[in-house]
Amino acid sequence: MATKLLDIKGVSKSFGAHRVLEAVDFGIVPGEIVGLLGPNGSGKSTALNVISGFLPTDGGSIRLADADITNASPQRATAHGLVRTFQLPSMPQKMTVREVLQAGARGRAGLRSIFSSFRFDDELETLLEAFRLTHVADLPAAALSGGQKKLLSVATALRSKPKLLCLDEPTAGVHPNLRADMVAILKRYRDAGVAILVVEHDMLFIRDLCSRCVVLDRGEIIADCAPHELEDNPRVVEAYLGKAVEKGKTAR
Repeated sequence: MATKLLDIKGVSKSFGAHRVLEAVDFGIVPGEIVGLLGPNGSGKSTALNVISGFLPTDGGSIRLADADITNASPQRATAHGLVRTFQLPSMPQKMTVREVLQAGARGRAGLRSIFSSFRFDDELETLLEAFRLTHVADLPAAALSGGQKKLLSVATALRSKPKLLCLDEPTAGVHPNLRADMVAILKRYRDAGVAILVVEHDMLFIRDLCSRCVVLDRGEIIADCAPHELEDNPRVVEAYLGKAVEKGKTAR
């Protein structure tokens, strides 16, 4: 079995008396795409924020490759190869789409490099074309639609050569015709060894993209399996529908 790139052990998180994550354990190996799923309020976003350094843990450990990134700052996590996107990406007002994407290539080098001279390259143009952003490449990034900003944020994250890419609802606001393109692009990076963790509600996207799903409910992992096994898991069905459903019957 391949060595884990991301190794999460016993991670817990509370907000006051409310326990959001309870002793969460899972890992991801290089070149694996894992969906992090669960109903609203299950702890998905909190887990992603804890992993990426935007929230401290109350217990447990997080390792990325050979580094302990438990309670590391987002900057330190990024320096070790973790890059993430957000549900509502914000874009700089005075940079074009092409400039933002070029800056992504320097993302792990710090802010100083972002303001150095830009050198556009073949990978940048390939990503603009793949994410269908070529026609807006010279517009201000802040002027893009919500879906285009989401596409640009994923493309920019890929430019930074991550070891682990964490995507927070990457298809929200994106035209359905572009979702198959995104699957193909992400699989190419997976084949190059990038590990990907995806928080997503679009189950068709998850089935097409992920080899494995980790399902949270009320802060605990209730399933860790292939996407096609989810519908046969009674705990998963109950978590999403709020009650047990007999196999073969449709909820009303």
